Amino acid sequence: MQWILGLGLAVLLFYLLKQWGALDPKQKKAATWKVVLGVAGALLVFMVLTGRVHVLTAAVAAMLPLLRKLPALLKFMPHAQRIFGDREGAGNPGEDTGGHQRSAATASQMSVQEACEILNVTPGCSREEIVTAHRRLMQKLHPDRGGNDYLAAKVNEAKFVLLGKRGV
Repeated sequence: MQWILGLGLAVLLFYLLKQWGALDPKQKKAATWKVVLGVAGALLVFMVLTGRVHVLTAAVAAMLPLLRKLPALLKFMPHAQRIFGDREGAGNPGEDTGGHQRSAATASQMSVQEACEILNVTPGCSREEIVTAHRRLMQKLHPDRGGNDYLAAKVNEAKFVLLGKRGV
């Protein structure tokens, strides 16, 4: 049985080398990539089937060749953001508030006065006072510390409204 497999592999190797000789340099480069990726893929499948590599690790390794296409795909990012953007309402795309972007519908639900009442600060307070009040309340109301999601979200929204109005 082993000699049949060896004979079959030898015939396949001779066929591939004959095809390789007929290619021009540009085609050889493309064929080299295909062969390398094919062999790597086959090796990866073999290692998964024999239990030497976990399936998730193999999936990540299989995605690595796609990284070559990443720069070409990034040029379509603005179109994808426009297509798959926020469904609730269109906020300003260039608006950046400390890494958080919210739609106009979400931000308009809470007034500045209500945000000041939630954080227990005065309407003309400084940024540091807002951050300190937010931190103090989040230590009490965070879901990981026994609080609930609703109250933590309201405290976060109040901070966003107050800091967003200041252009920070």
